[in-house]
Amino acid sequence: MEKAKKSLELTHDESEAASRLTVTPHQAGAGPSFYEYYALRGIRVDRVEPGLVVCSFKVPPRLTDRSGNLANGAIANLVDLVGISLEFGEGLLSVSIDMSISYFSTAKINDELEITSKRIGRRGGYTGTVVVLRNKTTGEIIAEGRHSLLRSRRSSKL
Repeated sequence: MEKAKKSLELTHDESEAASRLTVTPHQAGAGPSFYEYYALRGIRVDRVEPGLVVCSFKVPPRLTDRSGNLANGAIANLVDLVGISLEFGEGLLSVSIDMSISYFSTAKINDELEITSKRIGRRGGYTGTVVVLRNKTTGEIIAEGRHSLLRSRRSSKL
């Protein structure tokens, strides 16, 4: 347990860098939010069909771990974002209720990824999708995620 705790500790430089971060409150319509700027920047939509979304993404340094690999949290974020994009609609609110991700390989800085999301089923407001992240150059699968969503016509109270 101590070894695990030690591996999660920040170095002095990392702690200093984190303390210098400034995240100001975001006002709707006033440009991109921190999340949009940091996590979503660089995703390109290549193709949209009923039940299918295909995107491209070049791995930026800001989303990599200490080894220079695309971080698992960034992969989970991409599975969530591209999976939920299938259910986007005017007046609809989609909420992720379950995700399961299998990690098969790694992606390095500047690797070009293809992210494909397919609807595998829908019953009422419940939708299931499968999202595959693949290296465009090698064809190697980086990760595959199963993603469950709940759609509602209710507006968000946030």
